[in-house]
Amino acid sequence: MKRLCVFLCLILLSSCTSLRPGAPARSVKMDKAAAEKFFKEIEKDRADTKDWLHSSPTSYLAAVERIEFGEKKTLTVGRAADNDLQLSAADIEPHHLHVTVEGDRFRVECIDAGAQFKIKEATKREATLDPAYIRVGHFTLRLSHQRFPAIIVFDPQSPHFQQFKGLDYFPIDFSYRYELPLKLYPKPEKIIIGSTRGNQRSAERIGWVDFFVGDTPCRLEATRLLEPGAGEDVEIFFQDVTSGKKTYPLGRYVDLKKLGNGNYLLDFNMAYNPACAFSDYYNCPIPPKSNILKVAIRAGQMDSHYHHAQSKKPGAGISSG
Repeated sequence: MKRLCVFLCLILLSSCTSLRPGAPARSVKMDKAAAEKFFKEIEKDRADTKDWLHSSPTSYLAAVERIEFGEKKTLTVGRAADNDLQLSAADIEPHHLHVTVEGDRFRVECIDAGAQFKIKEATKREATLDPAYIRVGHFTLRLSHQRFPAIIVFDPQSPHFQQFKGLDYFPIDFSYRYELPLKLYPKPEKIIIGSTRGNQRSAERIGWVDFFVGDTPCRLEATRLLEPGAGEDVEIFFQDVTSGKKTYPLGRYVDLKKLGNGNYLLDFNMAYNPACAFSDYYNCPIPPKSNILKVAIRAGQMDSHYHHAQSKKPGAGISSG
């Protein structure tokens, strides 16, 4: 009986510890109905992600080229060989577009008389846009800013779709799901984050989260990118003991989602690989040294090794029937 009382006291103490101000959060305790609900939501999200990767016209596997503006303000797009970006397809005019960087936006103008582009379903000859996707013939162009502007080309006939082999995930494990406070810095700190293409990306470090993995206290810094088109997402870029083994070597990302009670949801079951894990044509933030965990996060997306299957061939132009 005495041992039972001690055991119950320890459980109670453990529960209270996670509620103390400043104490690292413990994983969320859920009843069976809540666990089943979240399990189905996560499984659906994983299935939808696989379907998107397999067939979407803006899937990572649909990306076939990237051209950066560099010192240029304007890039030309068209079928002719003298364009900065050559799209060799019958539905593209010889000189189709001028794309000009204007501050945080893009000015898109058609050149040849028969040229046009689409924004969603609206047909245009000219427009000034925030970072966006536009359709040119059967191609989709992503006007990517990141203060390192580039055009990424997506082709629904991309040969990379042949490399599709699904996605690998750890089994869903709610011991990696937390509801916790985001501890804010008195004033968000402007920082520079490295990227996979070598440029520096602007961000602000807005706060941090404290939590336990097993009995190990952990801390991760939360970041908001300060770039045109980045939005207000609060993101965590991290590495852990699985990085380069079971998961992508660069690390993984997980979003913090604000809850109605003012806390945030941190669910590592929703941790995902950066776009660079699938395609050479992206520019991804590198997790800061402060976000390298000394524990294993055996939850979320694993490495499916797509990044070994592609070889980048810049400047070759894109041909399509």
